[in-house]
Amino acid sequence: MKKASLILDRNYVVGPVDRRLFGSFIEHLGRAVYGGIYEPGHPEADEQGFRRDVLSLVKRLNVPVVRYPGGNFVSGFRWEDSVGPRENRPKRLDLAWMTTETNEVGIHEFADWAKKADTEIMYAVNLGTRGPDDARNVVEYLNHPSGSLYSDMRIKNGRRDPFGVKLFCLGNEMDGPWQMGAKTAEEYARTACEAAKLMKWVDPSIELVACGSSSSRMPTFGDWEYRVLSECYDHVDYVSLHRYYGNPDGNTEDFLASTMDLDEFIKTVVSICDAVKGKKHAKKRVNLSFDEWNVWYHSHKQDKELKKRDKWGRALPLLEDVYNFEDALLVGLMLITFLRNADRVKIACMAQLVNVIAPIMTRNGGGAWAQTIFYPMMHASALGRGESLTPRIECERRDTRHYTDVPMVDAAATVDENGGVTIFAVNRDLTEDACLSVDLRAFKSFTRMKQTTLHHDDVNAVNTELAPNTVAPTQHPEAPFTGEIRLGRASWNVIQLY
Repeated sequence: MKKASLILDRNYVVGPVDRRLFGSFIEHLGRAVYGGIYEPGHPEADEQGFRRDVLSLVKRLNVPVVRYPGGNFVSGFRWEDSVGPRENRPKRLDLAWMTTETNEVGIHEFADWAKKADTEIMYAVNLGTRGPDDARNVVEYLNHPSGSLYSDMRIKNGRRDPFGVKLFCLGNEMDGPWQMGAKTAEEYARTACEAAKLMKWVDPSIELVACGSSSSRMPTFGDWEYRVLSECYDHVDYVSLHRYYGNPDGNTEDFLASTMDLDEFIKTVVSICDAVKGKKHAKKRVNLSFDEWNVWYHSHKQDKELKKRDKWGRALPLLEDVYNFEDALLVGLMLITFLRNADRVKIACMAQLVNVIAPIMTRNGGGAWAQTIFYPMMHASALGRGESLTPRIECERRDTRHYTDVPMVDAAATVDENGGVTIFAVNRDLTEDACLSVDLRAFKSFTRMKQTTLHHDDVNAVNTELAPNTVAPTQHPEAPFTGEIRLGRASWNVIQLY
C-alpha cells in the first residue's frame, strides 16, 4: 500500500466557501427543460407540469443557484417571447442548437420551478443579437417593484412581487465564432460596460459576471480577459471561466490528471484580474465565476448524426453524455480544485443539471436516475461548506502523457462553524490503495470519523434506468479516528471528522 500524508492547520485558511460554488445550469437545449424538468402528462408531473422525481433528485444535490436560460441559446433569445399567455408566445428557430424553441417554459414558470427546487436564478442576458437596452429592460421586468412599463408588464402577467434575481451573466462566450453576435474584445467590452451600468442603475443590488474567453485554448485567451476587464472592471463583480474535459483516447491516467490544467487556468485568470486591479489602482477585487464545467465528449458523434436527421425539431436529445465511473473521479477532482481556490472561485455551475451533460437523466414518460457524477457533486455541496483549508499533501507523483508531476492523492478540506473537518480525497492510482496519514495540528482532538467511498472495479461502469445503482457510494460504519485513512485505488472519498 502506498503512503501519503496530509497536513491541515486551523490557522491556514484558503478562504470562505461561497455556497454558490455548487451551482448548476439549465439551458433551453436538448431535453434539459422539455422532457427534463418539465413534462406535462408524466405520471410524476405536478400541477404545473414539473417532474416531481426530477425535483427530488435536484434537492438531493442541494443546488444553491442555477444559471438560466443559456448558454449559446441566450445569444439569440428575446426574453419577451417567454412571458405572457402561453398561447401568444412565438415559436422561434434556435440557431445555437438548430432546434425550435416553443417558449412553453419562460421566466415565470422557471422561477416557480426554482422555488420548488430550493434554488436561486443566475440570469443570462443576450449581448449577442441584442444589447444594453434590452438588458436593463429585463432587469426592470424581473426586479423593479411597480410603476414602470416593464414592472407593470410583469404584474399584468400574474406576478405582483419582483422576482428578486441578484446575479446576472453579461452574455455568453462572446469570443466564440459559433456564437450568435460574436464580438471582438473591444466590441464586447464596450457593450458589456454599458449594459452593466444601465442594469445597476435599475437595480444597484445586483451582481454581474463579465464573459471571459470561451476557453483557455482559444487564441483570444488572456488578451480577451485583460482588454474586457480594462474597460468594465469598475462595473462588474466576476469574470467567467468555462472548461470541459474528455477522454476520447481511453487514457485514464492522463484524463484524471486534467485538473492540473484546471488549476493553472484558474491561477492565470486570477493573475489577469489582479493585473487590471493594479493598473487601475482599484480597491475592489474581481473574482471568478466558473459558470460552465464538466466532462463532455461521449455524445459528440451522436449529436452530429441527430442534427443532420432532425434539424429544427423540438427538444431533441442533444448532448446526452452517459457518464462512467472515471468521469465521476474527474468531477470529484474538479470540485477539489475549486475548493482549493475558494478564495477567488466564488461561483461554479456544473453544466448542466438534467439530461444535457448532466448528473440527472430521465426518460420521456419513464424514470429519472442519478448518473455517476451525481455523487461527488452531492457530497461536496452537502459538506463542502464553511472555510476551505490549505492542504499540504505529500505523496507519490508521476508523469502522464500531457502532464508532469501529478500527485497520486489529491485532496481538499473544509472546516464548518462547529469546528468539524471534512476531507475530500481522490486516489488517482488505478492499481494500489493508499494509506493517508492526517496531521491536524492546531485543531482539537478528533476521535471519530465517517467515511464514504465511491469506487467501481470497472472505470467504464455506468448507471442506467434499469440499473441505477451500479456506481453508488458506500457508507462505511462510523469508526475511531486513528490519524490514518485508507483510500482505495481509483476512489473518491469523503471523510468527516468529529
